[in-house]
Amino acid sequence: MSASPTPTSHPRDVLLGAQAGAVVLPVCDHYSGVEARMKKSLALQAEMAEEFGACVFDVTLDCEDGAPVGGEAEHAQLVTELALAAAPAMRVGVRVHPVDHAAFEADIATIAGRAGRRLSHLMVPKVESVADVAQAAKALDAAGAGDLPLHVLIESPLAVHRAFDIAAHPRVQSLSFGLMDFVSAHAGAIPADGMGALGQFTHPLVVRAKLAIASAAHAHGKVPSHCVVTEFSNALALRAAAKRAADEFGYTRMWSIHPSQIRPILEAFAPDEGRIDLATRIVDAAIRQNWAPVSIDGTLHDRASYRHFWQVLERAHATGRPLPAEAQAWFDAPKH
Repeated sequence: MSASPTPTSHPRDVLLGAQAGAVVLPVCDHYSGVEARMKKSLALQAEMAEEFGACVFDVTLDCEDGAPVGGEAEHAQLVTELALAAAPAMRVGVRVHPVDHAAFEADIATIAGRAGRRLSHLMVPKVESVADVAQAAKALDAAGAGDLPLHVLIESPLAVHRAFDIAAHPRVQSLSFGLMDFVSAHAGAIPADGMGALGQFTHPLVVRAKLAIASAAHAHGKVPSHCVVTEFSNALALRAAAKRAADEFGYTRMWSIHPSQIRPILEAFAPDEGRIDLATRIVDAAIRQNWAPVSIDGTLHDRASYRHFWQVLERAHATGRPLPAEAQAWFDAPKH
């Protein structure tokens, strides 16, 4: 029989401490901006939530790339209605226009003003500084959506330089890397293949930016979200990129721009069965020993490794992976 944690000995409380209430975001953030595709994305989200028993990816409705020039207000109304119509358990966000765009204030007033309590997050693109974050937070406050988490898109060399300061802002929940704009911001100094599935992991400037953003996010307890793979018909390239983002670059979330990318991202970011079983054994042993060090298969484990393996189980739960009964009981236990 497995150990049953009491409210004061639950892994999330003992191992994460002050971070125990921190949000664990779905590992996939799916973007769509055309009306038909937005509706299909929301329908797929509901279908997969029923399949997995949880909402396993976010849908972010896109105003920046989705709204036609001159039709920004109408598009903002559309995404608001779609967000309001989504089932309560579904996670729906919106990407608005940048803070210096003429439509930004209207986007916030319409979308956050009407659907702010329904949204999971608001994505602000082309954030260059903490001042941009503060402007977005002020606009949300004015719209009555002061509790809505901000996700920000880092898309330039200067923004990468300021990533740690941006990540430190208390309203920021996640940092995303905008690969395409980052490469184009270098005036041709980075070749076009730096935007590709392979080149983005080999060009030194792109690699440096990815690592800086991931490090900034983790330094402040925020979620680093990896950039797109534009070769959406190349399943092998997508799987390889997602696996590298998760295993080598420290990202815990990734963008999808086509429905076919969602399941490979979930698979790449999910722990495999062996890691889940090992994590369950170690955390269970830790509870039995009241969090004192233990030896498992000849390897010493203490609070540091307990924390790591608990986070493995959190990732498994967030990706809809089957858990051993004892591990599932830890997630079924009420939070205190």
